[in-house]
Amino acid sequence: MKRLVVLGAGESGLGAAMLAKREGYAVFVSDGGSIGEARKAQLLTAGIEFEEGKHSATRILDADLIIKSPGIPTSIPVVQQAISRGISVVDELEFASRFSKGKVIAITGTNGKTTTTLLTYHLLKEAGWDVGLAGNVGKSWAGQLVEQDRAWWVIEISSFQIDGLVRLKPHIALLTNITPDHLDRYHYQMDRYIDSKMALFKNMNQAEAAILNLEDPFSKIGLDRAPIQASKYEISLDKKPSQGGFTDGEVLVFQVADVQATIPVAALTIQGKHNLLNALGAGVAALLSGLSANQLLSGYESFKNAAHRMEQIRVLDGVRYINDSKGTNVEATFYALGSFKEPIVWIAGGVDKGNDYTLLIPLVKGGKVKTLICLGKDNEKLKTVFRPHIGQILETQDLREAVAWAQEIAEVQEVVLLSPACASFDLFKNYEDRGEQFKVAVNELPQKLSA
Repeated sequence: MKRLVVLGAGESGLGAAMLAKREGYAVFVSDGGSIGEARKAQLLTAGIEFEEGKHSATRILDADLIIKSPGIPTSIPVVQQAISRGISVVDELEFASRFSKGKVIAITGTNGKTTTTLLTYHLLKEAGWDVGLAGNVGKSWAGQLVEQDRAWWVIEISSFQIDGLVRLKPHIALLTNITPDHLDRYHYQMDRYIDSKMALFKNMNQAEAAILNLEDPFSKIGLDRAPIQASKYEISLDKKPSQGGFTDGEVLVFQVADVQATIPVAALTIQGKHNLLNALGAGVAALLSGLSANQLLSGYESFKNAAHRMEQIRVLDGVRYINDSKGTNVEATFYALGSFKEPIVWIAGGVDKGNDYTLLIPLVKGGKVKTLICLGKDNEKLKTVFRPHIGQILETQDLREAVAWAQEIAEVQEVVLLSPACASFDLFKNYEDRGEQFKVAVNELPQKLSA
């Protein structure tokens, strides 16, 4: 019996353990932290051995195959020891792919991948396709395969997950963009991060389709560094490609194989320049999977975006409150700030990931952002960059206080925007926790007393 070790008992690790058990592996789960009681119960019920609070090297290095949580760096000693001994260390998605006959639409990118993934899944599901949603959003692919396979799988995949792929070959792969992010994981070398993203296409050939935003400069660099063999489809806001999708701001125009489609931008339920690119990418993927123009239009009209991504929470006293807690890097916040013509009270800050905030200066100067409220334990970098360009800068470590200040400052036809440009782990469990607390605070605001 082959011995399989799962490092990390999170969503992906638990799913991988359950699938491996079904497939006849001797499974051992090792988590350096604590394992929740519900997950412990599932492991015990399945007869899977586990440990928590440590990684027992002797037990781990006895494995034939290791499935590593994407959150665990490859650089930790036990993983390095496994690699040096020739033990294969893969991601849950790589393992799951070996037990699925479905066609995979894999979507990655620094920004927009969640919206694009959810929209692509929605388009196929609304058209009646037998489709599942997996990867970096929703339930683990491996866990779902324990119950059933699907004809199609739409999978959001991060660079960390791509790093753990060996044989997975998408039928359709989409790269939204590449901007500096997670550089601490890549030795602060942008080329390494680019190479990670481009590796999604490494197993594909001309029979498969690659969807690329070729206006994105780092994607261009990636193509030069690692040319791909898949058939290329482009999405663009500037020029109409021979294959792919284009918009002039009024309509989305698609040319995919023999299918032509024109969709009014007004039919989209998501707004902003960045969401036009997301809609184009999802539309090309959907048409490649066989949707008609009418099915595409119907799906666009009924789509609802993910929570915490440009989510309007409330309009109070003529002020719009927008939750973009998922905007955890500069590029995401660039798109968020650029989505509004109204003056903005901007709430930002958190764990800096080597961010270059100067990219945001054109979007905040000249009164576009009337106040910056810094929400984090260390706000010095934010204050230094934006002090010459924003008239008022406040700081707090209390989200409710930030929201209360924002209400005092914002006036009719203005926007209060939570778009942190940073990770959340200094004050919150994750970006979802930050977003949920923001929503609660906004919904508890009283109406201003009229003068």
